Amino acid sequence: MAIAVAAVAAAIHLSAAFLNVSPPNTLTKRHGAAIDDYVYPEFERVWKLFAPNPLQQNIAVQARAEIRTSDGGTATTGWRDLSAQDGAAIHHNPLPSHTQQNELRRGWEFYVGSHDVRERPQGMRGNLSEQYIRRIVMLRLGREEDGGTVERIQVRSATTPVAPPSWSDEKIDTKTVYRTLPWWTVTSDDLPEAKRR
Repeated sequence: MAIAVAAVAAAIHLSAAFLNVSPPNTLTKRHGAAIDDYVYPEFERVWKLFAPNPLQQNIAVQARAEIRTSDGGTATTGWRDLSAQDGAAIHHNPLPSHTQQNELRRGWEFYVGSHDVRERPQGMRGNLSEQYIRRIVMLRLGREEDGGTVERIQVRSATTPVAPPSWSDEKIDTKTVYRTLPWWTVTSDDLPEAKRR
């Protein structure tokens, strides 16, 4: 009797799970609400683990600095591609750290998600994300850059849509679009602990 009950329960469970992910059909149209009530939230599947959405664009985070030169003047460095540096650092590393792979990317996502299109922070998280980006950049640049002391930094993203495969007839403009942030003055709080002195 117990085996029969277990077999029926397994059949119901597998049928509901199958119908939940199957294309719309007569059963799901008629009993969709009951199937969803059974499946969600306990048996929900997150397919992104197995089939994530493929990248639609490449985003590179770049930074430059305004430095105080030894003769008292100021100069602006060229743009440094921090994302490319991260990529090069993990390219031949069989076990890259989570920080190497994600610190800059997640920091940029944090910034974008907490600012509007005019770069105005939205709430406390916006200010925190700015501070986080400044610290990441200063960790990469250091207090001294190109023979001068870094006084201000500027960050931008370069977003390039991924071209469709050669067999596709889809047309996409692959022109790179830049999102340039305002200049930020560097304070001692933006420097790594060891470099504050």
